[in-house]
Amino acid sequence: MTQGAGDDPGSPAVLAEGLARELGRALEARSAARPRVALVLGSGLGAFADGLENGTAVPFEELPSMPSSTVPGHAGRFVAGEVGGVPVLCQQGRVHLYEGHSAEVVTRAVRALPALGVRSVLLTNAAGGLAPGWPVPCLMRIHDHLNMQGVVPPIDGRGRQARVYDEAIGEALMAAGQSQGIDLKEGVYAGLPGPTYETAAEIRMLDRAGAQAVGMSTVLEAKAAAGAGLMVGAVSCITNPAAGIAVEPLHHGEVVEAGQRLAGNFAQLLGAAIPAIGAL
Repeated sequence: MTQGAGDDPGSPAVLAEGLARELGRALEARSAARPRVALVLGSGLGAFADGLENGTAVPFEELPSMPSSTVPGHAGRFVAGEVGGVPVLCQQGRVHLYEGHSAEVVTRAVRALPALGVRSVLLTNAAGGLAPGWPVPCLMRIHDHLNMQGVVPPIDGRGRQARVYDEAIGEALMAAGQSQGIDLKEGVYAGLPGPTYETAAEIRMLDRAGAQAVGMSTVLEAKAAAGAGLMVGAVSCITNPAAGIAVEPLHHGEVVEAGQRLAGNFAQLLGAAIPAIGAL
């Protein structure tokens, strides 16, 4: 019998299915409810998962097909629990192209989410800011992105291809910001491959292209998640002026520290938005 592409043990579909099974077994063993909303928590933002109700953790190392991040500020575990009665699954940390991973590996976890019962995913990141009038740090709802990473993720064709970010999730985030007194900005996120920060010329290019924030993640995950049939929302924690316009040289430690300083507003925003998102 000829083996089909979907039967290839190394194919993206089979790898994602295997990861979903491993996640399901690990979470079931800890008596966690099937999650309805998933979150990917970026640099310095992982503390949100530590405050989940009835939280249980599964380290990435317990899942053989789940890659571990080498970047500071990425704890490397899943935490299942509840927010306002909504079952959620938080991914504390992610892997990046600049760590040597492929687009398939970078998006493997989000592509596994539908098999776990997840309907919506919130992607978060730390980013540099390009909008001169915005305070730093601040939070920005991503309503679109520029993929400047030079690769695209595997897409299984179940979901949307053009409009990646779900408008209903965006409205829930904006309403949550208003209810909590948080000035949530809206804008376009530009994803670059990294690991180096941007030059002044690159920042001018991104500004002319319409970006308000820039980072090294999220765009592949967002596209893959939408392609897998998930509703997608995203929030950037703008921790610093983008490297090309910053007065002082940047380093990753400052990015993590700024994310931690904004952790209170970040947790308030998500805590208010998740019940509405879980009801979609």
